[in-house]
Amino acid sequence: MNLIKRGWAWALDYAYVGFWQVHALLVRADPAAYLVPPEGAPGGKAPVLLIPGIYETWQFMRPVAEHLHRAGHPVHVVQKLGYNRGTVEAMAQLAAGYLEEHDLTGVVIVAHSKGGLIGKFLMTMSSAGGRVSRLVAINTPFSGSIYASFFILPSIRAFSPQNPTLRTLRDNRALNGRITSIYGRFDPHIPAGSFVDGARNIQLDTMGHFRPIADARVLQEVDRAIAAGEQ
Repeated sequence: MNLIKRGWAWALDYAYVGFWQVHALLVRADPAAYLVPPEGAPGGKAPVLLIPGIYETWQFMRPVAEHLHRAGHPVHVVQKLGYNRGTVEAMAQLAAGYLEEHDLTGVVIVAHSKGGLIGKFLMTMSSAGGRVSRLVAINTPFSGSIYASFFILPSIRAFSPQNPTLRTLRDNRALNGRITSIYGRFDPHIPAGSFVDGARNIQLDTMGHFRPIADARVLQEVDRAIAAGEQ
């Protein structure tokens, strides 16, 4: 029965991916709409920078964007990331450029999967790291994935636990106290999980790698992680 549940969760996960990929093509949202909180929302909330995972545009994280926007956060995205196929370092450079261009400080990064690695790399950069207050990562392969080495594409093989950039990030524990890692009890892409030594680790009773982005339990923990950083 456990295998059946996991198989069903995997199927729902890819159905979710398919829906949002098609949705992003058919319904083009204007990211500028998320920069100003809606009327009646509380003011003074920390700016949020969304960083999606590999082969995901920012629109894949629209459930998170809409949730945080309603809560009063100005939500920023880096459209230059495109489908996020570049190296972690290259994507972090683009994100750093955005923070500098818009002179953002006290930023909370909310990221999915590879986006969490980009977020942590960004925190290590002398040019922009000081602009980031904390990182909230959802299903991020901080320790890599054993499946990565079975792929030919360099963009996927980069998630190998032996990847130099990933190992450097993993060995840098000084920043982990400013990281909240949220993950479920079953992630078909990250069998070892997303635990980060010294971070605030939240394991939920969710299943899948993509679908938890829109899960109410995950969004609630994102709120709590941001609030904890503001105290």
